[in-house]
Amino acid sequence: MTTRTGFQVLTEERLDWNSLPLRLLAKGNRKFWNPADLDFEQDAADWTRLPESYRRALTFQVAMFVAGEEAVATDIQPFARAISAEGRLGDALYLSQFAFEEARHTEVFCRWLSAVGLTEDLHGYVADNPGYREIFYRRLPAALHALDEDPSPASQVAASVIYNHVVEGTLALTGYFSFGVFCRSLGILPGMAELIRLIGEDERRHMAWGTYTCRRHVAADRANWAIAEQTFAELRPVAMSALDWVFDQMDGTPFRFGRRLTKQFARACAYRRLRAIESAVRGNDAPAEPSSLSPEELEDRHAEEDAEAADRAERLLGTATVMPRKSGDGG
Repeated sequence: MTTRTGFQVLTEERLDWNSLPLRLLAKGNRKFWNPADLDFEQDAADWTRLPESYRRALTFQVAMFVAGEEAVATDIQPFARAISAEGRLGDALYLSQFAFEEARHTEVFCRWLSAVGLTEDLHGYVADNPGYREIFYRRLPAALHALDEDPSPASQVAASVIYNHVVEGTLALTGYFSFGVFCRSLGILPGMAELIRLIGEDERRHMAWGTYTCRRHVAADRANWAIAEQTFAELRPVAMSALDWVFDQMDGTPFRFGRRLTKQFARACAYRRLRAIESAVRGNDAPAEPSSLSPEELEDRHAEEDAEAADRAERLLGTATVMPRKSGDGG
């Protein structure tokens, strides 16, 4: 039976509000948003006038979003327990907010699905995707739940790379990028664009914490860098294959124009995540290097870079796609 020996908040140390986890906690409190407050009325109207081929293509991405959010919401708990066992109260408090935000993301996507009338079973949009299955059905839950048996720094690094850097920092950001670019270029689904923006702000805090945690463990033991590298090496091609599979389902729709841009964006995401962790191996002797910035500063810079990439992509796709004037295009 587990018992307590005391409470940190009753000691003279209490909490260090300047620590990164508690700065992220405070930022999350300031940026609180409620899924029930978002307006999806225009999205519902837009959805009904889209051709079936457009709706089908968008549904592949939305299904990946909402299933992924459920996965990370339910798989984060072992990480919270591992951090608590390490005695890091600030991190444990932040992970409580982290878990709440993942639940909120699941809720808001479900509200959007209901609003636009996507009420059927959507498993077929993800279950046949081999890359998606490998990451979300097998590797993600295995790595996170392994922490219940082995909460070591090595296991934490492997779990964080998969969760924070592959799932959130590569696949999720790439999905939001491609979906957002396409919809904004056509001037449709403003509610989805807003929820993606809000989720993106939450997840950049999550990724900052993941970078901080990996750097902390790599700085303490460089053997953990090999684990980060190996995990990335194993999963980057799997993530790319998951994206390719989705685009293969979109042949014959305007979404085919986005394959090259989307994969280019995904590769850049994966590379900069690995570089961010690598700075713990090299030390902070090159402060001009983006990878040597603090995790918060790094995410702010990445957000600016992503916005610039989205603007460029919107200009390109805006010349290649035209919003149809009537629903139904024969499939």
